[in-house]
Amino acid sequence: MARCFYNVRKFALAFGRRRVSFHSVVTHPRLILGIETSCDDTGAAVVDENGKILGEALHSQKDVHLKTGGIIPPVAQKLHKDNIDRVVNEALLSSGVSPHELSAVATTVKPGMALSLGVGLSYSLKMVNEYSKPFIPIHHMEAHALTVRLLHPVEFPFLVLLISGGHCILAVANNVSDFLLLGQSLDEAPGETLDKVARRLSLIHHPECASMSGGQGIEHLAQYGNRTHIHFTVPMSQQQDCNFSFAGLRNHINQVIQKKEAEEGTKMGHILSCVADIAASAQHTVALHIAKRTQRAILFCKKEGLLPPTNPTLVVSGGVASNGYIRRVLQSVTDSLDMSLLCPPPKLCTDNGIMIAWNGVERLRTGAGILHNIDGIRYEPRAPLGTDISESVRKAAIKVPSLKRLLG
Repeated sequence: MARCFYNVRKFALAFGRRRVSFHSVVTHPRLILGIETSCDDTGAAVVDENGKILGEALHSQKDVHLKTGGIIPPVAQKLHKDNIDRVVNEALLSSGVSPHELSAVATTVKPGMALSLGVGLSYSLKMVNEYSKPFIPIHHMEAHALTVRLLHPVEFPFLVLLISGGHCILAVANNVSDFLLLGQSLDEAPGETLDKVARRLSLIHHPECASMSGGQGIEHLAQYGNRTHIHFTVPMSQQQDCNFSFAGLRNHINQVIQKKEAEEGTKMGHILSCVADIAASAQHTVALHIAKRTQRAILFCKKEGLLPPTNPTLVVSGGVASNGYIRRVLQSVTDSLDMSLLCPPPKLCTDNGIMIAWNGVERLRTGAGILHNIDGIRYEPRAPLGTDISESVRKAAIKVPSLKRLLG
């Protein structure tokens, strides 16, 4: 590990010598280093307690995983190991902050891919031991939920929808570490579904989509397609809860693709003539499913008094929240129910070190989960968010109005 921390130590010593004359000044806000390695992005950032982003760095593995058709955990692990020291150093150097000046190190420890989480946690624990800093373990989905508060003065409680490649969650955020879980995906997440549909459509061979992620390719082609030409059934329409299911929809889409290939005489791996229509319909059906469950969650929260009576807010975050079409559908829902809709910018919807550092700031402010003894700290590939009240939602059996009038 001596090699791994050589650059950080060298920077710390140089920075310390350069600023020794200011050693007695203690007017600076507290500083948090955030480290993110839950999936395939290696991220780091330094954020102060006022929400100022002092420095950041990110290494994306997207190009590597596009070539293999999906994330291979050992490959992701190796790429994290190869890049984490450089990413952390870049974040520190761009911030002008010495590791000695940090108030704490915050790192994603749950949920996520085990091999990826392990890299970030191992690196962070060695760093907090090296510089005698407190450690703040971060729940990845909590970080996504709270990112919006870095940019907007959103007061608790608010409703949050977290949609990504690994998760789909509806919850009420009552406080920094206090969530009520209304519903979640029972199988796969929307981002995973869109990525798999993109692979089945062979979008890696489409000249306009070759450099895009699967979800980005679907969104791009959907602009040119007609969603009414191909119909997919919205999942779970008869179930009056806020849970999600996307695996059955993906199977239906795959069956249609196979049928179209047979009709056109197109071999798997080649692009169908109706690819844009399939993309448009698939995206629309995913958006409808998400919107219907969100619509029910809003009505349930209003019925139970879980949100403020005036100006209640829906926060949407996670990688799939970058999808403009899904945002517009959700905007129609919130407008019809007198809710405000807030989304972080796309850069902060996808995984990054800034959201982890900001979650660390939020926890530092409240004193929640600040560890001075790191013995026994472990990563958790699976971890629920908050207290599960999804059964209460199901028992409420709230019917939701049709979205056809809103969406046309």
